Amino acid sequence: MSPRHPLLRSLAIYREMPWRFALVAGLFVFINLGLVWQQWLIGHALNDVSAGAAVVRLADGSLDARLAWHWFWLIGAVALGRAVLQYAAAIGSLVLGQALLTRLRERLLAQVQALHLGYHWQHGMGEMVTRTTRDADKVRDALISFWRQLVETPLVVLATVGLLAWYDPWLALGPLLLTVLGLGIFVHQTERLVALDRAVGAAYDRVNQDLAEGIGAVRVIKSFGLQAQRIQGFAAQVQVFAGHARQALAYASSRIPLPQAVVALGHVWILVVGAQLVAQGRIGIGELVTSLLIATTLVFRIEGIGRVMQTFADARASAERIWQLLDAPVHIVSGQQSLPPGPLGLKLEAVGVAAPGGGQAVLSQCSLQIEPGEVVALVGATGTGKSLLASLLPRLTEADQGRVLLGSAARGWHDVRTLALDELRRRVHVLPQESFLFADSLAANLRLGAPTASDAQLLDALRQASAEDVLARLPQGLDTPLGDRGVTLSGGQRQRLCLARALLAAPDILCLDDATSALDAISEQRVLDTLRQRRSDGHAPTLLLIASKLSTVQLADRVLLLSSTGIADSGSHAQLLQRNPTYRELLGIEHG
Repeated sequence: MSPRHPLLRSLAIYREMPWRFALVAGLFVFINLGLVWQQWLIGHALNDVSAGAAVVRLADGSLDARLAWHWFWLIGAVALGRAVLQYAAAIGSLVLGQALLTRLRERLLAQVQALHLGYHWQHGMGEMVTRTTRDADKVRDALISFWRQLVETPLVVLATVGLLAWYDPWLALGPLLLTVLGLGIFVHQTERLVALDRAVGAAYDRVNQDLAEGIGAVRVIKSFGLQAQRIQGFAAQVQVFAGHARQALAYASSRIPLPQAVVALGHVWILVVGAQLVAQGRIGIGELVTSLLIATTLVFRIEGIGRVMQTFADARASAERIWQLLDAPVHIVSGQQSLPPGPLGLKLEAVGVAAPGGGQAVLSQCSLQIEPGEVVALVGATGTGKSLLASLLPRLTEADQGRVLLGSAARGWHDVRTLALDELRRRVHVLPQESFLFADSLAANLRLGAPTASDAQLLDALRQASAEDVLARLPQGLDTPLGDRGVTLSGGQRQRLCLARALLAAPDILCLDDATSALDAISEQRVLDTLRQRRSDGHAPTLLLIASKLSTVQLADRVLLLSSTGIADSGSHAQLLQRNPTYRELLGIEHG
């Protein structure tokens, strides 16, 4: 399907539900065939009434109304049948539309999860939220109207023109031409409405982004006394959004009546031409009345299109934005190979990574090697790419140059691009400085990486992360809800719970990206000592500690100093402290 028709691409998902689609479409066909039959019956009944045959006075003075009752029950049965079919079609179209929307939202979520971090950095959370909520809702609104306006309307047009042409071709010509002209005007006006809704969507993105930042950074805003400033800025964004929305609504309200009036002229045509046909005896009064009735049905249907024209214009712009997201290239594709069991080390060979959008290189010619089970600290100035290096290990970001390898010198190295992503991310964990906890219970948060873990294993992981005191303070223990992002906990408590979650998953390589920055020195040492003790049973992970605290660096076997040109120095803490002034400056240590 062409990218120029995003709404049709959304509707094309119906092809994945062919039987349900055919059933609902068939119901609408029968409904409109029933409409033609019903109007045809009314015309014949009126002819019998006008001819005095519907009710006949018998010789004894009584009335014979059998023919009238015949028409009454027949027309009533057809109307009842159409009502039942309309109810079934309405339910079926709603269910089918909801199924389509569900599939579309599932693809949106899957795409958001699959896109690399650079895409998220470039587009921001506000835009992503808008496309998965407001834009999806706009498409949903169009789906609700799709069956009635884009499926039933053509059938009503065919039924109307067909019945009129059956009576006389000249009777059908005027309404047909006027309907085509009216629909053409609708289509022409829609282009302008789509452009207006694009502006509305962009303004809504900014409102969403501002709102997300206002909620997420509420502590910063309060700390600097910025409440009034943020509220004023948000109000300005809302005013811009409201202005664009009013402009789109005003255009729709002022332009929609024109095509409706054009189609309504079909009544005039039928009255003029029909009157001549009646005078010539080519049709009866019943056929003329039937023609006017079915033309009225057509006008109402076209007016319905006018009422939902704004909906379809909004949906078209929203569908375009949705497919821009769905069509975004997924650069990180899973490989097929599996890692051999056993401890893992890591190796970088001349790795280079540019900033998102093709900017200046953040990492350049970076090479390092960490043996299985080793505890290595990585230090460097702000902006040298420490966190970016960490994201390379589970392929959250892709290297532009060089290779990222896992394995060992003894058993061989494996390029992460060739590995299955699920297994790679199960065996390699990166714990960022920003601790994220879901609005669920403590147990549910801990079990994210180990769904089958028992309560005893949860308690052991909390002990290893030095987080027993956190559990002791929770009123419902493991079943305590943590709130949005763990808002009820301190920064150190959240970090320890996230560390417990990572340890419970038992990765072979664990990278702590300043993930113990909120821990005191005693808690931090207890955590690392616990991890070292696991070496005796062969379950100690290879640790990469991205650190800025002296207490963290001192606990490492080896320290790597990262600069803008790669690894500038490597050795123990004592060695680097002795020979490297840059290292001493980073840690704030004066050389004695």
